Amino acid sequence: MAFVKDMLRMWAHSWKRFISIAMITLLGVAVLTGIYAGCRDAFRSTDRFFDAQGLHDVQVLSTAGLSNGDIAALRKVNGVAKVQAERSQEVTFDLDGRKSATMQEIGTNGIDQPYLQEGRMPKKAGEIAVTRKFIRDSGKHIGSRLTVTPESASSDTSDTSDTNGADGTNETNGTDEAPSFPTKLTIVGVVLDPQNLSNPDGYSAMTSFRSTATTDYTFFAPSDGVTGTLCTSATLLVKGAAAESTFDESYENTVKQVTDRIDGTVKTDRQKARRQELLDAGNRKIADARAEADKKFADAQSQIDANRQQFNQQVDQIVSMQAGAAAAGAAANGANAGAAAAAGATTPQLDETTRETMRETIIAASPELTQAKQQLDQAQSQLNEQKASTEHTLKTKENELKTSIPQVRWYVQDRQSLGGFSALKSDLDSIQSLGNAFPIVFLLVAVMMSLTAMARMVEEDRSLIGTYVGLGYGRLAVASRYLLFALLACLIGGGLGLIAGFLGIPAFLLVVLQGMYVMPGLRLEYDWLYGSLGIALFVVGVLAATIYACVQEMRQTPASLLRPKAPRAGSRILLERLRPVWNRMGFLSKVTARNIFRFKSRLIMTVGGVAGCTALIVCGLAINDTVADLGIKQYRDIYQYDLMVVSDDSDASAMRTKVASDGRVTSSLDVRIESGDLTVAGSGDGDSGKTGSSGSESIQLVAVPEKHLSDLGEMVTLQPVSSGILGTSGVGKTGSLKLDDDGVIVAQSAASALGVKAGSKVRLTNGDGVQATAKVSAVNRNLIGSDVYVSETYYAKLFDSKDAKNTKNSKSSKDSEALTWNAMLAKLSGSDASQTDYAESLEEDSSVMKAVSCAHMADSFKFDLMGAVVALIVALAGGLALVVLFTLANTNVSERVREMATLKVLGFFDREVHHYVNREMMILTVMGVILGLPLGRLVGGMLTMALNMPSLYFEVEVKPLSYVIAAVATMAFALLVQLFVNPVLDRIDPISSLKSVE
Repeated sequence: MAFVKDMLRMWAHSWKRFISIAMITLLGVAVLTGIYAGCRDAFRSTDRFFDAQGLHDVQVLSTAGLSNGDIAALRKVNGVAKVQAERSQEVTFDLDGRKSATMQEIGTNGIDQPYLQEGRMPKKAGEIAVTRKFIRDSGKHIGSRLTVTPESASSDTSDTSDTNGADGTNETNGTDEAPSFPTKLTIVGVVLDPQNLSNPDGYSAMTSFRSTATTDYTFFAPSDGVTGTLCTSATLLVKGAAAESTFDESYENTVKQVTDRIDGTVKTDRQKARRQELLDAGNRKIADARAEADKKFADAQSQIDANRQQFNQQVDQIVSMQAGAAAAGAAANGANAGAAAAAGATTPQLDETTRETMRETIIAASPELTQAKQQLDQAQSQLNEQKASTEHTLKTKENELKTSIPQVRWYVQDRQSLGGFSALKSDLDSIQSLGNAFPIVFLLVAVMMSLTAMARMVEEDRSLIGTYVGLGYGRLAVASRYLLFALLACLIGGGLGLIAGFLGIPAFLLVVLQGMYVMPGLRLEYDWLYGSLGIALFVVGVLAATIYACVQEMRQTPASLLRPKAPRAGSRILLERLRPVWNRMGFLSKVTARNIFRFKSRLIMTVGGVAGCTALIVCGLAINDTVADLGIKQYRDIYQYDLMVVSDDSDASAMRTKVASDGRVTSSLDVRIESGDLTVAGSGDGDSGKTGSSGSESIQLVAVPEKHLSDLGEMVTLQPVSSGILGTSGVGKTGSLKLDDDGVIVAQSAASALGVKAGSKVRLTNGDGVQATAKVSAVNRNLIGSDVYVSETYYAKLFDSKDAKNTKNSKSSKDSEALTWNAMLAKLSGSDASQTDYAESLEEDSSVMKAVSCAHMADSFKFDLMGAVVALIVALAGGLALVVLFTLANTNVSERVREMATLKVLGFFDREVHHYVNREMMILTVMGVILGLPLGRLVGGMLTMALNMPSLYFEVEVKPLSYVIAAVATMAFALLVQLFVNPVLDRIDPISSLKSVE
């Protein structure tokens, strides 16, 4: 009992050490669990929301729409739980200029159900539900009316339909028609689209550079009133996928099994079947057109024949009358009156030659008959010409039918293809990667500080330990006094750290996240396993340091422990050998130098602890500086052009004419821009329809005209980059990179994510889904977006090749003809504001699909989530620095109580004692700061490996101001600690402190 009381008394006396260990553990556990818990809570709530709304696991798109046969084939795929056929249509309306929207049918099979936020769901034709973004932009409300105009060719399906019909109709076959929605609409509800969780009321502008939306808004309508049997897409739910977290690898593997099955046989078979359906529909239409034309021609011929017969009868009557009259006159001049009477009573019989001669004579003599005959002959001639022309047209269409209908392509996509999903996942993954990296530094600092504190605590009780061991107490029992002390401090600090880690930090992060994304049903959850392991990690580290300190002392005999520890033997320091310097130093300066460099363990612990904290602050500020400069570097330094304009292929010429007529362009470069995919050769299955798989990156494929390859360097800064150690990269000289016909230039952001370098082989997918293997000639410096530059000649070589996948024996429409330059990179005159306004005005033009101002992108690029995490890390690092300095300062004072008492006896005033002690701590702090600044830059340079996000490359930069802030903050913490240490120095009693320990 006395042993326990003494132990408790010892614990109470060492309350400062207890608080230090507890605080370090608290901060470490909070960092370890806080960022993880915040991301995990967001992951789980989003996963629950996706499951509740039935967000599709797989989506199938087709360039020719999906028929009932396609849907039936998908239902038969092993592993598919549900299939929902979806119909949509693009429409336009007037909202401060021309705006576009996608009319989306609300599925009846429970997939991709919008989440009702206000009002009610639409139930009948003409009712729609809109997103909150539309309500905010339009100023409309529930009950407002809206009139929309369907796009004439608003989707791939309708485009294909327009080219498939032999007579130019919009039908792809006899029964499949493109979807059509009502045009007079009434808003009855406000919903959240599960495919896009971006918060329109928050600060989510940072996601604009990753937006994949092709229209401005989405309207949700019920099936009632929607016509057309052709589906624009099919969405699938996979068996067992809902039981997995959508952000885990197990979910991806489950879905991949189904997508592989679809890609394996179903996709190929249905692509062929669908194209054959289109061919059969075209042939049927041609046959129907021929039958209808033959019927019309037959009716016309019958009419002409009837008119000609009537004409001939009239002429024959005249011929008969004239022949009878002639015969009667001849008989009257004869001798036989009886013969004359008989001749007058009968019509003379004329041979055919005579009759035909008389017909021609009669017709020629009568203008009316001549005109009638000419009309009949002309009608017959025209009919014959129409017959020949129609037959030639039908024959031509029969011959052109196979070439006019392109190969049907399916695109099998998973959730990674959804812009909103991939943006949320990449944001959370990047933050979680930071949460996995920074606790390591906290753990190392905690172990160092615990070793320092516990070693001093054990050393102070040296004689007491010897007494207990001499009295027969086991060494383990004696060591338990310190082990339990450290354990209790870790448990209390860890418990408080769990509260901060699972409540405080996640609440802070989720507030920031909810400013960017809408996550219904978000709640904080505790993870018992991860929380327990987090505390256990610090408990093991601190106990290991305590055990080491105890072993160092207790391996001696009780007699040795009962005697005071012999003073450290005097020794010279290196500075003493520099006589010119040493001789000019004052007495107190020499004492300070000896105290600093003779006690190497204290030197290492103090400098190492301060350096680690400073490095954390620098690292956090490095993230902030890096993110803050991403937009400026990309859109002002790398992109030298001011404007990028993109149009449809059919509007390319009109777009260039429009831009040229405005007179704002000082120089320009016509290019072709396509959305594609880049895959590391050999890492994937190489299927063009599959996106979002491992080793794949969405890209912007930029083809440059052969005659203007040298002009690319005037629009884009071409700088080769090479991979360095620890994720760093080296940048070559500006202008030393040229685009040629030997390979493609890949953006650094894509190359870093996939591990691609110059000389690598990659598989490129162009805008038509055609794939080909390409050589990477160079990697270009690029921070935002994933551009791949290719020359016109090399593009043709890649995608005109017979070996290019999916081309088989046919080619895409662009493969067999010259490229259409559907985009323009231009430099503009005027200020940044005027350039932004001009880009916005261009988007209202019907010939322009997208207009992007680099000035606007540079100013609007934000990464609020990363900024919030940086603020959190810097605050925690500052707290750690404060605790570390406090621990080291108190340990330093406790080790030198007799020294401080001696100084007081010698006549030093309190302020002089303060200066004597604090000067050493300040010098050690300065040394730690000097070491921590480059260490922080080195650790910050490794962030490229940790922050591996789609379409982003973090070119780490630390501004001089950040170094100043880190140094000043650390020194400020050191000065703050002095305010706590000075009263301790003042309370030292010289008499009691100098009493003999013997």
